[in-house]
Amino acid sequence: MAPTTEPLLSQDRPPSENSDAQADEEEDALLTGQRKSSSLQNPKRGWYYWREVGIFAYSIVATAVIIILAVLYQHNNARTSDPNNGWDSEKSWTPPSGKKNLIFMVSDGMGPTSLSLTRSFRQFESGLPIDDVLVLDQHLIGSSRTRSTSSLITDSAAGATAFSCGQKSYNGAISVTPEHEACGTVMEAAKKAGYMTGLVVTTRLTDATPACFASHVNVRESEDIIARQMIGDHPLGHVVDLMFGGGRCFFQPNTTRGSCRNDDVDVVQMAKDRGYEYVSDRISFDALDEGNAVNFPILGLFARTDFPYEVDRRFQNDVFPSLDEMAVTALKALSRATADSDKGFFIMIEGSRIDHAGHANDPVAQVHEVLAYDKAFTSVLDFLERDSTPGVVVSTSDHETGGLATARQLHVAYPDYLWYPGQIANASRSSEALSWMIRSYKASKKPSDADMTTYIKEEILSAGLGVHDASSTEIASILSHKGPWPPLHYVLSDIISRRVQSGWSTHGHSAVDVNIYASNPKLAKPLTGNHENTQVGQFLADYLEVDVSAITDEIREKTMGDKEWMGEPLPETRRVEELDHYHGDFRKRCEECGGVEH
Repeated sequence: MAPTTEPLLSQDRPPSENSDAQADEEEDALLTGQRKSSSLQNPKRGWYYWREVGIFAYSIVATAVIIILAVLYQHNNARTSDPNNGWDSEKSWTPPSGKKNLIFMVSDGMGPTSLSLTRSFRQFESGLPIDDVLVLDQHLIGSSRTRSTSSLITDSAAGATAFSCGQKSYNGAISVTPEHEACGTVMEAAKKAGYMTGLVVTTRLTDATPACFASHVNVRESEDIIARQMIGDHPLGHVVDLMFGGGRCFFQPNTTRGSCRNDDVDVVQMAKDRGYEYVSDRISFDALDEGNAVNFPILGLFARTDFPYEVDRRFQNDVFPSLDEMAVTALKALSRATADSDKGFFIMIEGSRIDHAGHANDPVAQVHEVLAYDKAFTSVLDFLERDSTPGVVVSTSDHETGGLATARQLHVAYPDYLWYPGQIANASRSSEALSWMIRSYKASKKPSDADMTTYIKEEILSAGLGVHDASSTEIASILSHKGPWPPLHYVLSDIISRRVQSGWSTHGHSAVDVNIYASNPKLAKPLTGNHENTQVGQFLADYLEVDVSAITDEIREKTMGDKEWMGEPLPETRRVEELDHYHGDFRKRCEECGGVEH
């Protein structure tokens, strides 16, 4: 029989160090019902306990050190690969290779507040939600600083020279440096490289912005010379394949009624002799069949001077094509012309009269001009989406005009925070058109004072501006206007602006930074962020991969130091490389005599 095994729990075991104390404590607890403190609650902590604590602390410290080293490594690696934290956009950008198109759009005089004004007007007029914005708003990538060499406030000539030559110059310079030397333009370089070229504007083709891409004169007022250069009377010959715009009067001899020239040179005939197709009215424009029936080179002059504001042009659609129509026709024509070429095209499209609306302080003209520009921008995007040749559109302004604010303090008392886009919606005409209506009525009807007052109240203020509460003072200011300064349309603009509560700080330009837009932020990466306007010009040349400096050298070689072809030299008193200084609040300027510089 197997030996009996004593149960484990009954075996004698040596008492533990604390067993007697534990037994006594348990007995006391049973008798008294209370647990007494003892050494068991604070037992001695031996080497095993402290070893565990040390291991745990070491693990925490080691983990923290590893995390810190990893963060430092990642941060240092990021700084090494991109020392400017992503903002040095030009370092990582290269222009696309192969055939490509570049569309450069200029919203002359359009500042950031122009977008605010127009966006709110559109939302109000069409009952749109607050997040229904302009197409331009959806393509904002940066902004541009606009000063010239002679002023912190640029004019359009110096602003466009920054785009065309990639250089700063003085106010009034048409692709000429402060040293009175012609600077090669990106359009001249593009033509030299084999690109087709085009200009589309709603002002005169001889105005500052278009002129800077295809001509060189010392002062922007030399429009007689500009017209000749633009059709090829130029050291490089003809550099623009397609030109649509106004300014017909500068292409007609002074023997022609309505001519603006000071000589009898027939520039239209010169263009025809050089092979240009010439179109001059709505019928001939429509015959171009949206670009399907264009013969190159082509010169289209559809207005004697500037086009009417869009708010007025819509009533004359049978006379004047719109900016959108001209842009679409030009793009399709250039696309067809370059279909079999290994080069694409470069075109500049300008919404020219946004600037004029700013000069006039006319909120009605302003919003309709911006909407027309936004429509043209949308059509350009559609073209790029459909066209087989890759391309990009970049849009910016040469400056802001008017110092526009969507706020106005009308009285000494603290103002309410509001403005009224609905008052713009009530207006049907620009102040410019209404001023012409007043002159025409006076000249044709020879009205009495009573009839004139009735006409102004009913046709000009009520029907034209949507103003039904004109004061006797406002009516008198129109009736008694003699001119030439301020112009009558400035008076009318102030009447509507007060009701809109749009504020204007000047009838000239301002130094406000202007927006940059693009169809593709990756293709226009060097323009993301804030830049000098010359960097916009540099981008145009870089994208097309053309050498503008080589064109400068070629022009100077061909002219052999002769500068007479650039027109009258600047007077010695004209500032070109230094800023003016303070002369007092009431210094007289030529603009007060009726002249306006755009």
